[in-house]
Amino acid sequence: MDLEHPYCEFDPLTLATEADLTIPGNVEAIPTAVDMIMAAIHELECADGKEFEIEVALTEALANAVEHGCRHDPGKKVEVWVGCEHDRGLLIVVRDPGPGFDPAQIPSPVEGKQIYAEGGRGVYLINRLMDHVQYERGGTEIRMRKR
Repeated sequence: MDLEHPYCEFDPLTLATEADLTIPGNVEAIPTAVDMIMAAIHELECADGKEFEIEVALTEALANAVEHGCRHDPGKKVEVWVGCEHDRGLLIVVRDPGPGFDPAQIPSPVEGKQIYAEGGRGVYLINRLMDHVQYERGGTEIRMRKR
């Protein structure tokens, strides 16, 4: 994945890339991708004790990218990049080819009628589980950090 500036706090010279993969835009690809990425994260020893939060956030980000960015089209691709800088933590970037979205327009799933909605909790969970979440490229790229 071509990252201009993965995240301003990370030094590109000391940021170790541990996973860089592309998956097809279908839900069947998500579990294998998550397993591969989590194995790489485990080897990095960059987020010990935080694996559960990272796995849930990663799964939600990939599911959103497949559903909204690829519209379940296996001909479209989702890119995932994982890096670690031991002093600053783990960085995960997920990018899809979709039209993007404005995260500020996503209603809270814990208020009003949204409590009963069948979906719409992914962005909320990601924001709660990760230390820093940033959307780039008009919402087609999510950058998640865990210390």
